[in-house]
Amino acid sequence: MLIGVLSLQGDFAKHAEALHSLGVKVKEVRKPLDLDSCHGLIIPGGESTAMIRQIEFIQLRQPLLDFAIKKPIFGTCAGLILMSQTIQNSSLNLETAVSRLNPLKIINVEVERNAYGRQSDSFETTLSIEIGQLTKEIPAFFIRAPKIRKWGQEVEILACFEGAPVLIKQGHHLAASFHPELTQNTSLHEFFLNLC
Repeated sequence: MLIGVLSLQGDFAKHAEALHSLGVKVKEVRKPLDLDSCHGLIIPGGESTAMIRQIEFIQLRQPLLDFAIKKPIFGTCAGLILMSQTIQNSSLNLETAVSRLNPLKIINVEVERNAYGRQSDSFETTLSIEIGQLTKEIPAFFIRAPKIRKWGQEVEILACFEGAPVLIKQGHHLAASFHPELTQNTSLHEFFLNLC
């Protein structure tokens, strides 16, 4: 199995480390052709505005959308924002930056960027996640994290924090508001590999 990690900006190296620890081959995706041999793709956390600009610049939008039809994508933090249907303005957002951000519309959610606070408000917590018949406790880092404000009926909620979904699944896609790659726990990467 070969898993791609979008490597334009953000914390892609930590996702690669987590996958390597599970014995999985990783391909850093920086251009459309890099997707061809991948069985799944991770879109990491980072700066969503910078990431979408890079995607547009290298003409990666349509290849990503074509990839998403057949193969799983796992978006974390900014990855969730990029996969979302719509983005809500926040008191922490510049309206002009949000208006320029055209998400990929892969999953049917509306998100608010930076809804859990600024960089200085980052925190770690433990989440209870539901995967099939199993309930697991996993650590989760929230760093300038987006909040899922609305979601469609096809969206399966796997974990919540303070009443809001923070881990979701839609079809063969997975998305999280937090950063699972910053912990030693590989449960979510393993779950994603099963989807692949």
